[in-house]
Amino acid sequence: MLDDYFRQYGYIAIFAAIAVAVPVGMLLMSWALSLLKIRPQMPSAVKESIYECGFETLTGRWSQFNFRFYGFALLFVIFDVEVIFLFPWAASYGYMSRHFGIFILLEMLVFIAILIIGWLYAWRKGSLEWS
Repeated sequence: MLDDYFRQYGYIAIFAAIAVAVPVGMLLMSWALSLLKIRPQMPSAVKESIYECGFETLTGRWSQFNFRFYGFALLFVIFDVEVIFLFPWAASYGYMSRHFGIFILLEMLVFIAILIIGWLYAWRKGSLEWS
């Protein structure tokens, strides 16, 4: 039984090594081929121009991106991922409540309270405002 337990960690180590070796190998191969002048490197004005969704750019430089859009998207992702944690809890609530009793409900209420506190904090700081 303990042998199967450590075998699972061996599989994880093998997959982690492959996940690191493949991109590093690609980068090293690209670098080596550029040193040997096998990989083409012919920059031109067209290749170095700014490209956005197939449209010509209106200005010659990058425009400023409003950080509030990034912050709003980040808040959405954080709260969206937190809501995902509610689904397994709700699906297995009946089974867990028989074994853990009211404790499992109180834990989820604390979790939701932390989410509400975070939401109120973001709202008070004005992170949810578009203007």
